[in-house]
Amino acid sequence: MQTGKGPRLTRRGAMAAGLLLAAGGARAQTAADRPIRLIVPFLAGGGGDTLARLSIGPAQARLGQTIVVDNRPGAGGNVGAEVAARAAPDGTTLFYGTNGTHAINEALYPRLSFRPHEDFIPVAPLSRIVLVVLVKRDLRVETLPELIAWLRARPGQASYGSAGNGTTGHIAAEMFRIAAGVDIQHVPYRGNAAAMTDLAAGRIDMAIELIPAAFAAMQNEAVRTLAVTSATPLATHPNLPTVASVLPGFEVSAWDGIFAPAGTPAAMVARLNEAFTAGLRDEALVGALRARGAEPAPAMSPEAFAAFIATERARWGDAVRASGAQLG
Repeated sequence: MQTGKGPRLTRRGAMAAGLLLAAGGARAQTAADRPIRLIVPFLAGGGGDTLARLSIGPAQARLGQTIVVDNRPGAGGNVGAEVAARAAPDGTTLFYGTNGTHAINEALYPRLSFRPHEDFIPVAPLSRIVLVVLVKRDLRVETLPELIAWLRARPGQASYGSAGNGTTGHIAAEMFRIAAGVDIQHVPYRGNAAAMTDLAAGRIDMAIELIPAAFAAMQNEAVRTLAVTSATPLATHPNLPTVASVLPGFEVSAWDGIFAPAGTPAAMVARLNEAFTAGLRDEALVGALRARGAEPAPAMSPEAFAAFIATERARWGDAVRASGAQLG
């Protein structure tokens, strides 16, 4: 004879079993099954955002995961970096870092809310971006040696523009100023576009700017381009000499790469490194980067990338301190 308790126990047992199965399924879903959030610390549509979005395409195909860009602009990349530094180290949050966030800002901002080198693990470099030495069209110099001679004859009278205090163009120009032994007045702007507009209009004398930011003015011949800051001539601009041909040892380029929050397992970091490194061999990506004045970075292990950053940290930090630039 049934008492009525049996069916109730059976239903409860079935519910318990279902809950156990659901819990097991949730545990079985690993970080490799979930979308990856890539925090980009710049405005959507800007140069850094564009390079980041280009670089993730081939990588996500190799990972078999969707990579979703999360733009968190502000404070030279520091706003996004803080968010990424506080994220769970489970491989589902990554950070698009640059020489600004990981080599300049530590010296530029006396009080950072994150630690660039303790709170992140370098995963893989993405691209290198060269700068160009530009002068206004009516400046009567045709070569870099002529520019240096012109500047030396006018200490403190000439001006150079940048996208703002502490930006790559500002610090690169300070490196040039020191290497050339010249005295030039800095005019900071709110962004690359404003600086290029005033250079083309002749309101400032020169600038050292990233090729992607200067590209339109160069193409329109609104400015005169004298040299590139790479160690060797660029394949895309073979007729431009290097600054190093006049100032030996001078080499400056911006760079970007992928970082993970500290504590991310080594196996995950290795998997991500392989995907992004392999992705940089994609011909379509290489062409798209070069069209924007960038070159795919050399393949590096996470350890080699970390060593490269340590060198860059010292070099850019020295340049920031020499410039006297500091932001709150």
